[in-house]
Amino acid sequence: MRKTFQLQVEGKHPDRLLEAIKHEIRKYIKRERRRELPEGSDFWDFDCKFGAAQESAEVIHLSAITGLIDGVVKEGGKQFYIEILAKPGKRKPRPEGEQGAATDSEQE
Repeated sequence: MRKTFQLQVEGKHPDRLLEAIKHEIRKYIKRERRRELPEGSDFWDFDCKFGAAQESAEVIHLSAITGLIDGVVKEGGKQFYIEILAKPGKRKPRPEGEQGAATDSEQE
């Protein structure tokens, strides 16, 4: 998805427009995650860019999108550009000896 969203459209309430934009972004991410993974991949990863315009877009993390959109709205911006591209990802194994949760002897 590479798209410039307008935040002020005549005849539409700004709050409803903002919710529709966020819904469209979430819907795109869900749709991409449902796609079949290529062999050797564990999950879908996303390359994201965000900015006021395409030329000024910076690389961001997927989880920061909603906060950045809200920031543009608070600043009174009229539009923003977002780019979300799916790519297959492979999880890295944990190093030897590293545990996800603490054992009973470590908690004491």
